[in-house]
Amino acid sequence: MSHYAVEIDLDHRNTSHVQVLDLAESAVSTGGGKRVLDVGCWTGEIGRILTERGCTVTGIEIDPEAASLAEKVLDRVIVADLDARPLTELVEPGSFDVVIFADVLEHLADPRAALEQARDLLAPGGRVVISIPNVTHGSVRLALLQGRWKTTDTGLLDRTHIKFYSREGLLELFAEAGYAVEDLRGTTADPLSVEVAIDGDLLPEVAVEWVRQQPDALVYQFQLAARPLAAGERPPAAPELVEATPADEVRLRDIHTRRFEEATRSRLATRDHILGIQASANSAQARVGSLSKQLRQARETNKRRRERIERLRGRVAGLEADLAYANRHPVRNFLRRVVRRLRRAAQG
Repeated sequence: MSHYAVEIDLDHRNTSHVQVLDLAESAVSTGGGKRVLDVGCWTGEIGRILTERGCTVTGIEIDPEAASLAEKVLDRVIVADLDARPLTELVEPGSFDVVIFADVLEHLADPRAALEQARDLLAPGGRVVISIPNVTHGSVRLALLQGRWKTTDTGLLDRTHIKFYSREGLLELFAEAGYAVEDLRGTTADPLSVEVAIDGDLLPEVAVEWVRQQPDALVYQFQLAARPLAAGERPPAAPELVEATPADEVRLRDIHTRRFEEATRSRLATRDHILGIQASANSAQARVGSLSKQLRQARETNKRRRERIERLRGRVAGLEADLAYANRHPVRNFLRRVVRRLRRAAQG
C-alpha cells in the first residue's frame, strides 16, 4: 500500500495534487463549503486539505487498508471496486459539487462508463476534476526508440495502468462521455529527469533534444475540469493547455542540447550553402534563357535578311535579263517588257 503514499507540498505547484486541489476549489462557486466526492481517495490526503478548507468530502477506495486511514480525515469512506459496482449504486445522485478522479481513470477497465456515471452524481453546476499521466511524455517516446517498455511501481508506466492517454485521446474520452472541458493544465518534467529508464548515450545524436521540442513532450501529467454537456449541446473546442511550470524552466540543457545546436548550425550552414548554389544556378539559368531568346531573335533577323537578299537577287537577275533582251531587240519591245516587269513588281 505504501508505494502510493504522498505528502502534498502546497508550495510546489508543479504537481498533479496541487493542480487538482486548485481546480476543485475554482471549478464551482458555492455559497458554502463544496460537497466533494474523491474517487480513489487512497489515504485521503487531497480530501484532508479540502476538509480543512471547509468542504465535505466523501471518499471511495478499493484498498481496505488505505480506506481505514482515509476514514480518519474524511467525512465518509466507501470501500468499493469501480470495475464491479457503478458509482450510482454507491452514492446518491445529484449530491456532489465536485467529483475528483486523481490518477484513477487509467486504472479502470472502462473509464468512459465511470465518467458517464459521475455526470449523474453532480448537482447543477457541478464539475468533474481529474489528473492522468501523459503517455506521450518525452521519456516514453525515447524509451520506445530504444525498444523499452518497462513498467514500474509508480509513475507514467505504473504496472497497474490499463489505459493510456495522449492529450487528443483524453479530450476525446471526455467528449464521448458527455463533457465540455473548461480548464486544461499540465505538470511538466524533462524526459531525462523522471522514472522511465532511458540510456540517452545510446540514442541517435540529436534524438533527445529533438524529442524535447515536440508538442506535449514535457507534459508529465494532464489535469482538467469539465462540466456535463447540456441536452443537444456539442462539445466545444478544448481550451489551451496551461503549464504548471513553463516547459523551458524544466527542460535540461545538457550535452544533448549542445549536440543538437551544433547539428542545427551545421544543417543551417549547409542549407545556406545549397541555397547559394541554387541561387547561382537560377541566375545562370535565367542568363541562358535570356541569351537563348536573343539567339532566336538574331536567327529570325538573319532569316528575314536572307529572304530579302534572295528577293533582291531575283530582281537583279530580272534586270540583267532585261538588259540582255534590250541588247537583242528594239527599244520599243524593251520598254514594254520593262513596264510589265515593273507592274509585276508593284503587284508583288
